[in-house]
Amino acid sequence: MTVSQSELDIEWTMVVDAEGLAAAAAALAAGSGPVGVDAERASGFRYGGEAYLVQVHRADAGTYLIDPIGISDFAPLQRAIGEIEWIFHAASQDLPCLASLGLVPTRIFDTELAARLLGFERVGLGAIVELLLDIALEKAHSAADWSQRPLPADWLEYAALDVVLLPKLRAVIAERLDRQEKTEFALQEFEAVRTRPQKPRPEEPWRRVSGGHALKTPRALALTRELWEARDALARERDVAPSRLIPDSSIVAAASANPRSKGDLARLRDFKGRASRTELDRWWAAILRGKTTEDLPGQKPRDPDSIPHHRFWSQRDPEAAARLEAVRPRIEAEADARNIPVENLLTPDTLRRLVWRPPAERSTESIALRLRELGAREWQVALTAPIITASFVDLP
Repeated sequence: MTVSQSELDIEWTMVVDAEGLAAAAAALAAGSGPVGVDAERASGFRYGGEAYLVQVHRADAGTYLIDPIGISDFAPLQRAIGEIEWIFHAASQDLPCLASLGLVPTRIFDTELAARLLGFERVGLGAIVELLLDIALEKAHSAADWSQRPLPADWLEYAALDVVLLPKLRAVIAERLDRQEKTEFALQEFEAVRTRPQKPRPEEPWRRVSGGHALKTPRALALTRELWEARDALARERDVAPSRLIPDSSIVAAASANPRSKGDLARLRDFKGRASRTELDRWWAAILRGKTTEDLPGQKPRDPDSIPHHRFWSQRDPEAAARLEAVRPRIEAEADARNIPVENLLTPDTLRRLVWRPPAERSTESIALRLRELGAREWQVALTAPIITASFVDLP
């Protein structure tokens, strides 16, 4: 029988200062078993990706909701739980903001990633908890503005539940991993997530404007760059998500229209956003810089490591297309036989890169080496290298 969220008796302790953190750290250090960890951000509301709430739960220790705003040093918490396994649901989302606080695990267990390896179609926390623990969660506040204060009581209950159930969920999932002989797969995936370096900031972040691919002329690109940089500076100053000032579509619309005057910009129907008119002088100044600058950008330089879209392989390289056609169904069949999503068995990008530029020697050892170079884990290499090698037999 499914238990509703309202039937659960959840208690937590709010931590808002260094003294409270020290007490929480002492209790957690004296607890037992792994630690459930989660973080809430204000994505879409604030400029960065900082954590505005950190939730920690451990058996025999309790549940702690930690407000980072009033705490400058998280070292006591790191010392208390740093060597213990941390349980996450979708760890990749939380690790960066926790690291910025000095909270870095040495071991993790990711229930979301494990659920994928187990072949579950729905892997959100609410779906998995209901399926495996018979508890129905109300996932109503995941996209809330967690930077606001005070935080409503129902939000705090939601946040507490995100970690209270993780140890029980981990136990059930771990048993299923063992039963399906996927424990080693999962451990390698967890470690890959834990140690994955953060992507460096692009040299020209303005080029990532959604819809910017439609802008072809150097002058339009210059206008885009200046508008993007003006928006970014204002967003950083106000600590607000850039899209809440003007969306990318407004930048593209203004760059495409190349308005002749501030009035023309104001009359541009597709130039929208809450700051589109209140900051009109700022946007017009950016457009003037784009109109007059001699620093005109060209099209985005081609990434030397990029490969053509596989749709065009038959025209660009028929031999590579034949290799992909031969190997892809076999990889899909292996994924289906093992009840693992094909993208978890081997990412499509990894497979395409190997097929596009295969090693000169088509042996299993050479294929395995190339897969490792592309970032495949050892369990993926062991399962897919022989399949890929066999698929290349008698192919160019």
